Amino acid sequence: MKIELDSSPASKYRIDSYKKGLISVNGEHYTSSLIITTAQLIPDWPPQRVADLALQHIEQITALAPEIIIIGTGNQICFLSPELISPMEKLNIGFEVMDTGAACRCYNLLISEGREVAAGLIVIKD
Repeated sequence: MKIELDSSPASKYRIDSYKKGLISVNGEHYTSSLIITTAQLIPDWPPQRVADLALQHIEQITALAPEIIIIGTGNQICFLSPELISPMEKLNIGFEVMDTGAACRCYNLLISEGREVAAGLIVIKD
């Protein structure tokens, strides 16, 4: 799906589109999971499916000190275990878990509002 939304001038990274097996950011195509913030993009984020998510993957995102974290869980929403949620709660970082398509749209909406958001996006496989 192509996303049409003006991004904040302060945002360096914006999601252009997503589909099965692909997330497009600023015209570049990514075929594996990634972390994206307004200031940086970290390609090849290790978890390729929700079952692969581990504490160190969440801590990698919390280390970026966003005000909000979005986790895109692929083709469908999969809720996280309390162990994975705990680091975000301890740091008082707001978070949402949603399917990757919704996460891409939500990320762009939040950056257009000037919010400091980080998204860990698992590429849609199914």
